[in-house]
Parts: sequence; structure tokens; C-alpha cells
Amino acid sequence: MYYPYDDEHPEGVSPEKTNPDSQPEQTDRVNGEYHYKNGYTQKIYSDAHYVREDENTVPPRYYTPPQKPVKEPRKPREKKPGSGSFVKTLCIALVCALLGGFVGGAIVNSKYSDRMDQLETSLNELNKEEEKLVIGSGNGLSYEDSRVAGAISASSIYDLACSQTVGITTEITYTNFFGMSSSAAVTGSGFIVSADGYILTNYHVIEEAYKDKLDVTVMTYDGTRYTAAIIGTEKDNDIAVLKIDAEGLNPVTFGDSDDLSVGDTVYAVGNPLGELEFSMSTGHVSAKDRAITTEENSSAITMFQIDAAVNSGNSGGPVYNNMGQVVGIVTAKYSSTGVEGIGFAIPINDAVSIANDLITKGYVTGKAYMGVEIDNRYNSMYSQYYDMPLGAYVGNVVKGSCAEAAGIQAGDIITRLDGEEITSYSDLKSAVKNHSAGDTVEVEVYRAGESRTVSLTFDEMQPEDSSAN
Repeated sequence: MYYPYDDEHPEGVSPEKTNPDSQPEQTDRVNGEYHYKNGYTQKIYSDAHYVREDENTVPPRYYTPPQKPVKEPRKPREKKPGSGSFVKTLCIALVCALLGGFVGGAIVNSKYSDRMDQLETSLNELNKEEEKLVIGSGNGLSYEDSRVAGAISASSIYDLACSQTVGITTEITYTNFFGMSSSAAVTGSGFIVSADGYILTNYHVIEEAYKDKLDVTVMTYDGTRYTAAIIGTEKDNDIAVLKIDAEGLNPVTFGDSDDLSVGDTVYAVGNPLGELEFSMSTGHVSAKDRAITTEENSSAITMFQIDAAVNSGNSGGPVYNNMGQVVGIVTAKYSSTGVEGIGFAIPINDAVSIANDLITKGYVTGKAYMGVEIDNRYNSMYSQYYDMPLGAYVGNVVKGSCAEAAGIQAGDIITRLDGEEITSYSDLKSAVKNHSAGDTVEVEVYRAGESRTVSLTFDEMQPEDSSAN
């Protein structure tokens, strides 16, 4: 899991003494957070505070309702002359009014019952038509209606995810502080995209294994382990495709990430901390179209933001919508002291097109390629010393590239691309990434004390072109 903009990662748990005659026990509760020790979790509970009745020194308070005064019986009123006839007349009038009301109510009730029968019949007919629309295919429902009609329970989504999500482990070797070789496991998540064993995950999950040609192990929910082959990688977009030797797997169903709205319910499934296998967290889409730069990748990746809890080990895992469709790949988390609930996922529409290219062609098609190699030593200090503008300093131009055809030369400083200001290599890389092969842009360069603008049409990047932009 990446931690963009993260300066602190406090780790470790101090032991608590629970028995003066025994050794300190490892606990998993520190400052309101669970921690895990040696793969085991110990839960600590404390009793609710109370005081025993025989130890209570504060006298109890009782509530005694005030007594109501006793009412004296009223004296009977004396009858006035002629009052009896008036009462009789009034009673007769009331009886007549009630009888008239009953008769009128019966008439109205009869008409009301007929009307209700008609409404109930109409409602039943509408319900039957609605059932036909929901069950039938090609029913023409809008996305908003289908999200409600096709929603399934969270427990059903979890059951589905367990058959589609995998754990990914890579054993890496490194030299420790004392110069001795040591090993460690890099863990992450992924999900099955085909019945014959193709798996989608993040590039940074298997990056060390890819560079050093190490084994990658994939584990399914039933505990079966496979050695996976790395089919293709796309570092700029943090996507990788693996393949295991298996048949009859349950692949995910892809949703449409373009139809996501802020507030939609999402579920992240993966292996947080590399130990809590197949955990699911629930949240919502917090924002869309975030340009996120990670510490391992200077080129920004467009992602959507979620508030479902994600941690190290969730990287590469699926993000489900409420219909059990995968709409994203968990990729990064904003992690800092006091900051929670800010995670990021790559939209599945972007990831699927990249994965298809990696599987069928071995590289991502349509990527813009300029054909210049940038000298990263040029920075603001050189700019001020030589009184030249900030930008991307061209160290070399690839022969036969579109940059050469446009007239760009070694020693030029690229200051603008398609109207976007360029102040560094990372700015240029991000600007080129926003275009596709075949796009024509205006490039402003500084050369020999003056600025000039050239027109450039991007080439398509090939696998061997990865060292240049």
C-alpha cells in the first residue's frame, strides 16, 4: 500500500503487565488501535465502571412525587324550572344528527370502497409490469434504477468476493544494517479476471519480484497456493497482470466506474497488514478524478477517493459496488497522524483496457511518446545561476522520433506543452501522459536566449522506449 504525503509510520506495541508474577503480555490495543503480534490477536476488555452497594458512601437519591390535594365532592345543582324539556329537545336533535351522519357515511363509504378497489387493481397491474422490467434483459432501466433493483446484501458481496479475491506474497532478499542477507515478505491483494487464471493487481505489489525475477505466490480463499507468472506490467499506471495454472475459477464482473457518483456505497476486500486475510470494509465514494502522486511514482494517476478503511496489504484488491461488480482497484492511502478514511482506487475502466493490452500485446497501446531524454540535474539552482527559465532540460533527442521531426534539439529547455507550464521532468512526464499517440500539441522551448514554439505529433510508445518520454 502506498502512503502518499506520509511522514510518519509509528509502529510497535508496548507490552502491558497484566500479572505481576508473570511475563509481560503482548496486547493489541494501543491508543484506540488494534495491533498484531506474531500473527496472533489478543483482545482486551475492561468492565464497565460500577460501585458495589455495600461500598457506596453516597446516600441514594429517590424521587417522591408530590401528593395531590384531596378534592371535595361537588354539590348537586338544583334543577331550574323548564330545564327538563330543553334537555329532551337537545337529545332528540343529537340523535337525529347521528342517524343522518351514519346514513351519509354509509353512502360515502360505499363510493370510497369502490374507488379503493379500482386503485388496488391498478397498483397490482403496475407491480406486475415492474417485475417484468427487472427480471427481463434489456429492460431499459436507467443506471440509478438498476443500482436499486440489482443491489445485493453486504454479506452476499463478501461471499462473492471470497471466491474472486486472492492474496499475493513475494519473498524478497535484502542486506540489513549489519551487512547480512535477510529476507522479508511483501504482501498484497489481487482479484481473478478470467476462469483460466489471469489476475489483476498493482504493479508496486510485485515490483521487487519483477525487477529481481523472484517467485510470486498467489493464495485463494480455500488456502490453495499457486506460483504465478508475471504476464505484463505498467508502472506509470500501477497495473500488473499475473497468471496462475488453474481452471474453473470464478472471475469478477466489471462495473462501469464512469457511472460512479459521490455517495455511492462501496466495499473494499483484501488482506490488510498481510495477516488479516479476506477482510471487507464498507464506505462510500468520497470524490472522483483525484490526481494522486505516490512516493514510488512521480507521474500522477487519476483515481477516485473512498472512505472505506484500507491499509497496507489492501493494495491490488477489488472495490465492489452494491451490485457485486468490481469498479476499482485499491491503490493508495493518505496516511498521517490523525488522518483516517482517505483511500484511493484506480477506476476499473482504466485498468481493464490496460490489462487487455498487457495480456494480448505485452505492452499498453496508444501511449504518447515524445522521444526526448531529460537531464534531471537541471533545477532551480541552475536556472538562477545561468539566468534561464525553469523547465525540462533536453539532454538528448532520440533519432527518428517526433521530437526530432519537430525540430527539438539537445540543450533546449521545454517550458510549455499544449499551454501547460513545465517546470521539471515530472511536469513533462505528466503532461505527455495526458495525451495519446497521434495527438498534435504546441511545444514551447527556450534556446540560445529566446523562446520558440514548435508543433509536435506524438508517436506511440513501444516497450523499448520506456527510458525516454
